[in-house]
Amino acid sequence: MELKPTESELEILQVIWKKGECTVREVNEELAKNKDVGYTTTLKLMQIMHDKGLVERNTDAKTHLYKAVISREQAQNTALDKILDTVFKGSTADLVIQALGQHRASKDEIEAIRDYLKKFKGED
Repeated sequence: MELKPTESELEILQVIWKKGECTVREVNEELAKNKDVGYTTTLKLMQIMHDKGLVERNTDAKTHLYKAVISREQAQNTALDKILDTVFKGSTADLVIQALGQHRASKDEIEAIRDYLKKFKGED
């Protein structure tokens, strides 16, 4: 089964990936820095994420600790596949052209892209 986090779940996962294991309160405090979110909403979302298998919950201590089951790379791949299929009708070229056209890539990013393309084409 492929795990497909929602946008809100991805926001929570970003916090957990950054901090490692953390409590609902820690996640909520981090989210509250950027948006208006209540503790009970964060708690409910994290319970749903546990039920979906996105996070594990350690119940040994009084305060439950959560850690991510899905990696950042798995989540990125899932999100990218969804965008590629739904927005770009499967065209990787259109996705890359749109991304590079809309966002100014740094010289280092352009060089990394060139290096990747060389490896992809077997010119290494």
